[in-house]
Amino acid sequence: MDANALCDRIRQTAFEIHAFFGHGHLEMVYENALCHPLRKAGFQVEQRRAIVGDHFADLLVERVLIMDLKAAGSLAPEHTAQILGHLKASRIEHGLLINFGSHKFEIRKFIWSKDQPQRAPNTQNQIL
Repeated sequence: MDANALCDRIRQTAFEIHAFFGHGHLEMVYENALCHPLRKAGFQVEQRRAIVGDHFADLLVERVLIMDLKAAGSLAPEHTAQILGHLKASRIEHGLLINFGSHKFEIRKFIWSKDQPQRAPNTQNQIL
């Protein structure tokens, strides 16, 4: 499965989790709820994966996608900086930043290249 198809699958699964649980839970609740169906579908999912020193990615899926999960009122610039730092340090190209803490589901996809980090082409901040 390519990274874009993997992102689509995760996006749908994360949206379903947000619809079921709503907002207001701790980040770990959403993390565990997301890991279960992904593992059940046969994906390799690593939780709290060390990236550099004391910096950890919330999830690493199939060794090609870093996921940073939040349970915040809204996404902030430091959340973007954190996932871009994880992508750069790990040399992993694809990342998803997902916020379960808002009334509306938020997900952003990032692509890192050694030339420059960028938002995924034709992908806007999705608020569902």
